[in-house]
Amino acid sequence: MSYQQVLEYLFAQLPMYHRIGGAAFKKDLTNTKALLNFLGNPQHQYPTIHVGGTNGKGSTSHMLSSILQANGMKTGLYISPHYRDIRERIKVNGQYIPRKNLVEFVEKMKPLIAEIQPSFFELMVAMAFDHFAKVKVDVAVIEVGLGGRLDSTNVITPELSIITNISFDHMQFLGNTLTSIASEKAGIIKPNVPAVIGETNQESAPVFIEKAQQEQAVLFFADQHYQAKIVKEDLQNTYYDVYHEGQLRFQSLPVNLHANYQVFNLQTVLQAVDCLPKAWNITEEALKSGLKNLVASTRFIGRWQILHQEPTIIADSAHNEAGLELAMNELAKISHQQLHLVIGVLKDKDLSKMLPLLPTEGIYYFAKPNIPRGMDAAELQQAALKSGLKGKVYSSVRNAYKAARRHAQPEDVVYVGGSIFVLAEIL
Repeated sequence: MSYQQVLEYLFAQLPMYHRIGGAAFKKDLTNTKALLNFLGNPQHQYPTIHVGGTNGKGSTSHMLSSILQANGMKTGLYISPHYRDIRERIKVNGQYIPRKNLVEFVEKMKPLIAEIQPSFFELMVAMAFDHFAKVKVDVAVIEVGLGGRLDSTNVITPELSIITNISFDHMQFLGNTLTSIASEKAGIIKPNVPAVIGETNQESAPVFIEKAQQEQAVLFFADQHYQAKIVKEDLQNTYYDVYHEGQLRFQSLPVNLHANYQVFNLQTVLQAVDCLPKAWNITEEALKSGLKNLVASTRFIGRWQILHQEPTIIADSAHNEAGLELAMNELAKISHQQLHLVIGVLKDKDLSKMLPLLPTEGIYYFAKPNIPRGMDAAELQQAALKSGLKGKVYSSVRNAYKAARRHAQPEDVVYVGGSIFVLAEIL
């Protein structure tokens, strides 16, 4: 099979959550365990770090990966979903899994795929664990897909478990309260494995404390130990003064990311590094270098990514209530003449929570993400109008983006977002 044939086979054969939604979500680990048993359980052949949470998982995973790489460790990184290329999900020191390896893996697994009919996500998780074993990584950073307890990645015993934060998303699977969502996310906390929670929330904190006590896991809330404050920004980096237990630890620390919400992720990462095995000997030099060279070393995309200047064009993958609220707060701080927003969303998102967060003074360009789960643009436009958001419907994300660029003056700002799958069409 050629690489293209393999892609067509995967998309045709395997239910894919990010395309069709809930029908692809498997609420148990049976298939994942069957795939990994067939492969000789490669996930146990190297140390891992497990990263869950509602928002910030991707940024946190990439920061940690970059620091580990800078420390001289061959580092695997598994993330989801992807933007354009499915190989984005499986990286080693920033390099995508080679096409040849992907083809060989799928050909080897075809009989078992036919027998157990795994989801796309289950197969990609198995592929990642197998690839990391084959290339002999020193460590792998594994991002949770959805939830935690029943997520396909939850077959590892990591050196450290991280939960960035808890907010409302995927309630149809995880529950309608922060407590129930936290309970699912807490499923990645393992016996005697230290755990870091990024943000303290009065509803979810007791859930994590109780779970950690059950598992005899040492628990740290990062924001109770680290406070990061932005001191300046340039096009490449944001600079932070970082306090640990109230004492200045880093002055003007450069981090190769933008947006104020990265403050929480940075605090989480710094606490996580403190909890990694002492034998790994993570140096301060590696920590600084990893954060400063994050994008280049990990090929990180889609989070408050500045695509253009004059006009300023920002692509951001915030797609739920908490993420959008942070993104819109960020957007409000940027001086501009006129704001243009290219927006598309998925059918299963709660518009009553998302749309009121968007600025009413913007000009909107509505489009449907080009996947089955995408919401019809005219339907989105009608719902948006009730929240005072006015704009036109476009036949595709690309056409909406072109129109926004055409209309934007040099002093304007163009924001592209609402869904990862909107960004996938323009990055």
